[in-house]
Amino acid sequence: MRPFANRRIVLGVTGGIASYKSASLARLLTKAGAEVDVVMTAAAREFVGPVTFEALTGRPVYTALIAAGHALDHIALARAAHAIVVAPATADFMARSAHGHADDLLTACLLAADAPILLAPAMNDRMWAHRQTARNVSHLRDLGYHVLEPETGDLAAGEGQGPGRMPEPETIFAHVGRLLDGDGLLRGRRLVVTAGPTREPVDPVRFLSNRSSGKMGVALAAAGWRRGADVTLIAGPLAVAPPVGVTVVPVETTADMAAAVAAHLPGADVLVMAAAPADFRPAAVAAQKIKKDAAPDAIPLVATEDVLVATRSLRPPGTIVVGFALETQAALAGGRAKLRRKALDMVVVNDATEPGAGFMSDTNRVSLLVGDAEPEELPVLDKADVADAILDRVEGLMRGR
Repeated sequence: MRPFANRRIVLGVTGGIASYKSASLARLLTKAGAEVDVVMTAAAREFVGPVTFEALTGRPVYTALIAAGHALDHIALARAAHAIVVAPATADFMARSAHGHADDLLTACLLAADAPILLAPAMNDRMWAHRQTARNVSHLRDLGYHVLEPETGDLAAGEGQGPGRMPEPETIFAHVGRLLDGDGLLRGRRLVVTAGPTREPVDPVRFLSNRSSGKMGVALAAAGWRRGADVTLIAGPLAVAPPVGVTVVPVETTADMAAAVAAHLPGADVLVMAAAPADFRPAAVAAQKIKKDAAPDAIPLVATEDVLVATRSLRPPGTIVVGFALETQAALAGGRAKLRRKALDMVVVNDATEPGAGFMSDTNRVSLLVGDAEPEELPVLDKADVADAILDRVEGLMRGR
C-alpha cells in the first residue's frame, strides 16, 4: 500500500531526545510512497546524524538556511510540499514559530508554506504546562497550524510520568494521512463502521463466536478517518488495535452490537457493516461453569437478531448502507440476496474458502455489488487497499445523490 505516492512531505526535526523517533516516522512516510525532504535544526543534529535520514529516505537532508548554491531552499521546499510535519516540535521551536521568526531553515520554510503544517510537541511536562507554551500553542492553532496533543508517559532524565512525550510515529503518520486526504466527500461526514466478531455466552467462561479478526473493519475505519470523516467504530473483540482518531464503542454480544448500531445510526451519513456478528446463541446461558461430568448431550441454539434488518427503520433518509457477505459457496448469489433482502446500497462479497481472503488474513479478494450492475471483481489486495476501494465506491454513491 502506497497511499502517499506522488506526495512530497517536509519532515522537520528539532533538537529533543524524541528526535530518534523521527527516523521511524521518516521510514513510515517513505514506505507509504512519499518523497520526504528532511530539514534538521542545528540542535537536532546533536541527537541524530543527517546520514540516518539520508539512508531512510534516499534523499539529501537540509540543514542550513544559507548555503552555497542553496540560498532559496526554504522557498523551494515550502512550495513543493504537500504537507510539512515537525516532529519533535520543541517548546523553543514552537515559541519561535508562533512569533514568526525565520532565523533557521525550518522556521523559514513554515513562513513560506501554503501546505498544511502539523506539529508534534515533545518536552518536559512542566514546560508543556507553562502558560507561555499554552499561549504559543493557542496562537499557532489560531494561525491554522495543526498541533497534536503530546502523550502521557515516562519522561526523559528520570522525570517520572506526565504529558510531554512526542506521539508515536504511527500516530503522527495517521494524522499526516488526514492532512493529505481529508478534503474529499467524506470530510465532516459521520461514518459508522462495525468490526470484529461477537461472542455469545454459553456459561460464565465459554462462548460461541467465529474467526473474525476485525482487520477489515479496522482498515475501513482508518481509511474513513484519513479521508476526513468523523468515525465511530462499533467493535467486538478485536485481534488488532483500533485506528487513530476514531471513537471506539466496544461490544460483546450481537444484541450489544445491535443496540450500539441503533444508538449511532440515526446520526450517520454512512454505515459500513463489516462485523461478523454471531448468527446463533445458546437458548439459555448456564449460571455456572458447565462441568465435563455434567455436560448436556446438546446445547439448543436460537438465532440472534439480524442487526441490519433490526435497525433498518432507524436509517436517516439518504444514508448509504454497505453490508458484507462472507460465503463458502455461491458467493455472488448470496450477496445478491442480501443486497435485496436488507435494502443495502452495496454488498461486499468474499469467499472464505479462497486463499488470501476471509478471516484472519491481511489480504482480501472481494466482489462489489451495487444495484443490478455487474459485479466489480477486485484482485487480492491488502485489506487497507480493499478499504480504500470500498470507500471510493461509497463516495461515488454520494455523488449520485
